[in-house]
Amino acid sequence: MDINETRILNTDKLCPAAEHCGGCIYQGISYEEQYRQKDKAVRKLLAKHEIDESVYLGMEPAICTGGYRNKMEYTFGDLEKGGELELGMHYKGRWMSIITTDECQLVPGQFNIILRAVLEFCRSKGYRPYHRKLHTGLLRNLVVRCGVRTGEILVNIVTASDGSVNGDGAYFDEQGFTDMLLSLDMPGDQKIVGILRTFNDALADAVIDEGHKILWGRDYYNEKILGLDFKVKAFAFFQTNIDAVERLYSDVLEVVPDVSGKTVYDLYCGTGTISQLMASKAKNVYGIDIVEDSIIAARSNTELNGIANCHYICGDVKEKLDEIPEKPDVIVVDPPRVGIHDKAVAMLCRYGIEEIVYVSCNPKTLCINLDSFRSNGYEIKQIKAYDNFPMTKHIECIALLQLSNRKPDAKIRIDVDLTDYYRIKDSRKGQEE
Repeated sequence: MDINETRILNTDKLCPAAEHCGGCIYQGISYEEQYRQKDKAVRKLLAKHEIDESVYLGMEPAICTGGYRNKMEYTFGDLEKGGELELGMHYKGRWMSIITTDECQLVPGQFNIILRAVLEFCRSKGYRPYHRKLHTGLLRNLVVRCGVRTGEILVNIVTASDGSVNGDGAYFDEQGFTDMLLSLDMPGDQKIVGILRTFNDALADAVIDEGHKILWGRDYYNEKILGLDFKVKAFAFFQTNIDAVERLYSDVLEVVPDVSGKTVYDLYCGTGTISQLMASKAKNVYGIDIVEDSIIAARSNTELNGIANCHYICGDVKEKLDEIPEKPDVIVVDPPRVGIHDKAVAMLCRYGIEEIVYVSCNPKTLCINLDSFRSNGYEIKQIKAYDNFPMTKHIECIALLQLSNRKPDAKIRIDVDLTDYYRIKDSRKGQEE
């Protein structure tokens, strides 16, 4: 794809929160310059890790620069201590402060409508946000997800338990919240299909599911990718830019060796998208992911698509590899931003298969892992980068690793002539005596 084909959106005005929101870092910068800076950053990383630039195939530009995110996790809080309730993103450089982002340019328009309505509802009720130091307050997060191909929207409000110490004795009006959301006018064919409330009394500043209830509808939305149907549950991992992931996965399938009649490992598989795309040709595909919701969704999706040769295991890759009954012929890894543990890298390399495909959402940890793969006998055949998240710092990559002729654990015979050593030693001994 040529950069001139990128659909440039929202070039006429800046987001009102751009100066203080930590989400976008390229507001006011032309897309051509964003692309140049990201491509330069990848090349700099490769040079730092002594990766030959000849293997780098360059960066695919963004398909569209705005409205591409299908999931957002917003935080309740205040801008100033004790101030009015806000809902949005963390204020840049001020961990305790939240700035309302109801004109965000990265999300579809319906997300901004929902955020604004939820904030007004909670302000009218006098609810207080969860305080990250004092651990008091009722409201914690709002998570909005949508199916780009289906128009289905899932709304999930995260709160402390009713009447708990954290909740300061407050009770959340679930019916009023539900009625308010269902009364909203959504643009086009968009429609809310599920409203959830998740309880979180943990001290950590994160969206943690300590139990949830469906206030209305269901706890999943449907999506379509490359002709397959996917049911995405509230807490399951799923790619956040559908147009871009279709391009990414299409390229993965081109890079992956022929899987016909072979056993494939899809590690860090999420909801099993790559697994199911390879299943039509493979003998068996085994997926592993540590997120239980993702594995539940992956199993459900294989049934939905009538696929019988995908098998999923929930757990840490380095602890669950030995549970797979067949050795791999093909390995695809798509780890989270932290990358792959060195122990898991070593375990994968010991299979000794010809090629491994690495899909990365973090070039820094990719390069660190590539160092480990090289020390375990693999060489880097090619790397391609993708600007799938324009306006942000994030970059995705596909790397193809090939087993080297050099065996990392091979024994090397070295013949050493010690005649001169003993002659000199004997002469010195005679001098000492």
